[in-house]
Amino acid sequence: MKNILIQLDTDPLPSTFDRVVASDAGADEIFSYGGVTPENVEPLVHGAMFTRNPSDLMHTAIFVGGSHVPSGEAVYERVKKTLFDPFSVSIMMDSNGSNTTAAATVLCAMRHLNLAETSALVLAGTGPVGFRVAQLLLSQGAHVALASRSLERSQEACARLAAVATNSRLTPCETSTATGMQQATEGVQLVVAAGAAGVSLITAEQLQSITTLKLAIDLNAVAPAGIAGVSVMDKARDRHGILTYGAIGVGGTKMKIHHAAIRRLFEENDRRFDTAAIFELGQHLPARSPS
Repeated sequence: MKNILIQLDTDPLPSTFDRVVASDAGADEIFSYGGVTPENVEPLVHGAMFTRNPSDLMHTAIFVGGSHVPSGEAVYERVKKTLFDPFSVSIMMDSNGSNTTAAATVLCAMRHLNLAETSALVLAGTGPVGFRVAQLLLSQGAHVALASRSLERSQEACARLAAVATNSRLTPCETSTATGMQQATEGVQLVVAAGAAGVSLITAEQLQSITTLKLAIDLNAVAPAGIAGVSVMDKARDRHGILTYGAIGVGGTKMKIHHAAIRRLFEENDRRFDTAAIFELGQHLPARSPS
């Protein structure tokens, strides 16, 4: 029986990236739908549920994607509410690559740092990827400074994180002023930049002034770099005593997690791959050398 992946994309045109990855990961057929919303998704889910015997539904799965992460989250929640036993199928949510990217970022950090003893600064931490990076760092016991250009937005994101985080070692901060940046970077061993494409978040001079810093990860693949001086190709590169990763350096781990998650969707009919579950999956994959 063929493994069918139903791609539910919130954008008008479904992502070709997600479709290619699904094909490479072993999906035999990919049914792609664009413009999916919580209001119109139910018939698509019913079509996945009722066309095969319950014993065969492990061969049908749903992938929720799109460039707007909150919209993807809303569709994912509606899909979960629509499914019921014994007609359930497995689901993965990775809008804008937010979950796989965050999981890969934290796994790269874990190669070099004991996160339970780490203070981390997440720049652009109120965005979808930064928020998830902070969530996963907190789950591993790290202290996280969640940075935004607006202290109010950082405080709002921290309040949302408190509802899902396993520890409360969380500090809101702003980095729009020199004083704010100095306070945010004080004593940190890890800096992650998770801002929008082409947005510079910290200068090389500011980075070098952090005397405690051991690792810097920039997730921006579009010039200028989110962390000045970090190349997209960096993968555990030593730059003036600081190990650095760029977007491509993290990307290999991200793709490995994405492929593995698609394959696992077809092993059972009740998998729910959200942020925490995707990270857990990544933890159990064979480690790659950082060099």
